[in-house]
Amino acid sequence: MTVRTRFAPSPTGYLHVGGARTALFSWAYARHFGGTFVLRIEDTDLERSTPEAVQAIIEGMEWLGLHHDEGPFYQMQRMDRYREVIAQMLAAGTAYHCYSSPEEVEAMRERQRAAGEKPRYDGTWRPEEGKTLPTIPADRKPVVRFRNPTDGDVTWIDVVKGSITISNRELDDLVIARPDGTPTYNFCVAVDDSDMKITHVIRGDDHVNNTPRQINILQAIGAPLPLYGHLPMILGTDGEKLSKRHGAVSVMDYPAQGYLPEAMLNYLGRLGWSHGDDEVFTVEQFQQWFDLDHLTKSPAQFNPEKLDWLNNHYIKQADNTRLADLARPMMNSLGAQFDNAPDLAAVIALMKDRINTINELAVAAMLFYRQPTPDAALLTQHVTDVIKPALQQYAAQLKTVEWSKEALSAALKEVLAAHKLKMPQLAMPLRLLLTGQLQTPSIDAVVELFGREVVLARLANYLQ
Repeated sequence: MTVRTRFAPSPTGYLHVGGARTALFSWAYARHFGGTFVLRIEDTDLERSTPEAVQAIIEGMEWLGLHHDEGPFYQMQRMDRYREVIAQMLAAGTAYHCYSSPEEVEAMRERQRAAGEKPRYDGTWRPEEGKTLPTIPADRKPVVRFRNPTDGDVTWIDVVKGSITISNRELDDLVIARPDGTPTYNFCVAVDDSDMKITHVIRGDDHVNNTPRQINILQAIGAPLPLYGHLPMILGTDGEKLSKRHGAVSVMDYPAQGYLPEAMLNYLGRLGWSHGDDEVFTVEQFQQWFDLDHLTKSPAQFNPEKLDWLNNHYIKQADNTRLADLARPMMNSLGAQFDNAPDLAAVIALMKDRINTINELAVAAMLFYRQPTPDAALLTQHVTDVIKPALQQYAAQLKTVEWSKEALSAALKEVLAAHKLKMPQLAMPLRLLLTGQLQTPSIDAVVELFGREVVLARLANYLQ
């Protein structure tokens, strides 16, 4: 059997975190077995589906690197196929026309509720042997209903939840086509999964109630059943369903906030799946390791701190030029002055170890790309008459010293010894005069990156 999985979002909004995890697991399972990953856009909800949402979904998957092998297929472009199957089902007697008005259907449900029964269609227009159907109302277009089995059970072995059984008595005759002929969700999904030869359906557990309906439709059209796996939802830190109040829930919010796709993939891979105690793994390892046996039955909890930790890990591993390209747009928005300034990739290399996001990195790197404006009170506190002679001696040495971190450090230590000072007494005022702030990386590394001309000019402003 060739494994064929699919990701089938409805384009009614952004690609959310839960959807991205579903896409990742479906993609990884297909990759693990050398199978096919299909992208299908379920856009039959004409009121809510938008081209912008389709683009947002595709952009999110591209950012994550979840490239599909087939598609995207759009359900609205498959209407002729759906009508063909409905005609076949009507001819076979597995579907029928129903002329009950919406008001009549609601009235029968109200009567059932009042009697303490589960509300469902009562089968008024369902053909049965020896049954006389009502007179067809004039000028009323019918819906098409699926003739659901009236007895027996629907049972499937869910790869996450185990054996699930739903009685057919719990399922009424589902509308599979509206009066205008537009097919409905569960019918389209079943036909698509059949036509696209999907072998494994991995999706959120909010679809569990749809599964018995889709299984019955698949059996009615003589299609093989895929293997189903329903993933528990992702919860926020408060144990409630993940939502905007917990922070970003759209996948494309994360690159905007400075997260790397490899960090996001790694993090999503551990939301409801595990490989021993491994917390950090490459996408190649994930494809190699991923299986359905280690999916967890309990909801996963989204932990922003753990995502930050992973992002820090991948930032430390990332190429500095790549990080510089990612940080530059935000730095431009902050007014960065790149002329006669240090190489940004070199600055990134110095600063990235303690940074969690690209945005934090961009803000931190700005100390090399703006004119310093030291606070007057801090100048008075740190650039004292006791310290100025040491600063002047260091400035004099900087005119001729070899411009390397090691030589700059040696010169600084020589000045400290000559003036009987400790490192913070000289490093703090140097930081203040060069960057306008007291917190920076190692002062010799900062001096080296600024370059001789800039350092001497900035010190001269305060030591003349």
